[in-house]
Amino acid sequence: MSVIKSVALIGLLLSIFTGLMPAGENNYMNVYVGTYMRMAERGIFMFKLNLETGEAGEVELAGKAINPSFLAIHQNHKYLYAVNEISSFKKAKTGAVSSFAIDPVSGKLNELNQQPSGGEVPCHLVVDPSGKNVLLASYTGGSIEVLPIEADGKMGEPTCVIKHKDPENKGRASHCHSINLDMTGKFAFVADLGLDRVFLYKFDAEKGVLTPNDPAALVLASGAGPRHFAWHTSRKFAYVINELNSTITAVSFDAEKGTLAEIQTLSTLPEGFTGKSYCAEVVVHPSGKFLYGSNRGHDSIAIFGVDEATGKLKLLGHEPTQGKVPRNFALDPSGK
Repeated sequence: MSVIKSVALIGLLLSIFTGLMPAGENNYMNVYVGTYMRMAERGIFMFKLNLETGEAGEVELAGKAINPSFLAIHQNHKYLYAVNEISSFKKAKTGAVSSFAIDPVSGKLNELNQQPSGGEVPCHLVVDPSGKNVLLASYTGGSIEVLPIEADGKMGEPTCVIKHKDPENKGRASHCHSINLDMTGKFAFVADLGLDRVFLYKFDAEKGVLTPNDPAALVLASGAGPRHFAWHTSRKFAYVINELNSTITAVSFDAEKGTLAEIQTLSTLPEGFTGKSYCAEVVVHPSGKFLYGSNRGHDSIAIFGVDEATGKLKLLGHEPTQGKVPRNFALDPSGK
């Protein structure tokens, strides 16, 4: 199966967010799918993916959760963490985050605990490379948070909560849409859709504390709406997908300073398209040779070639997702 066809298939199946991990069987992998579902009997779903044929097994409920719209799997494959994308938790103005133990045989999820996230409507989270912290981005709260991971996989209360403010004092609302770390875990990058910036932070994993870097942000085009962020395999470059103006911005990374510099910005849409469309996810192929971005409205995956020397992109084409509003997608680790 070609790279393009594989991406189209995965994009069709994994409409919200996926977590991929070995299933304990040759050529199979467990795929976890987050959802927007407030019903108590719903939550995170799973299926087995045949890595040779691309065939998906039966979809079943893995664990119950409210609005588990984004997931992250711990590096030890024992735990899974999910945002609860809500604005009120235990009568407080905050969202929540849930931790689960992954059954090593069935792959089913057993809830460990749930904590207030510290910000309203958390929509993205990651586990830092040390495996000691969960970092979150909260959309409505316009904030980022850090929660420690305890020895048993449970989360403690937030050790750091930072609320973004408009640096230009124009009254714009912050909407933090994702948070990512570099390979060392020393630097964090927050795509703020409302303020058209990728905010830059230094991260202390031992203390679970974020502090602003200098400069404090990479400023993008007005109205771009940066949403998600993906590293190139070389870690010399990264890519920011901009939801509101349907573009991808390539940036270079200074590994010593933890700063970013813009290289290039390209549209994710075909020339002549005039309909409404909004970007969502961006993913780099494991080979480092290709990059993919989803278009919600055009309902396609934009396919780019990557110049591995410069980080620049070249649009190669578009693959229809065969489903509407491709919010999220993933590639299996082999890239097949």
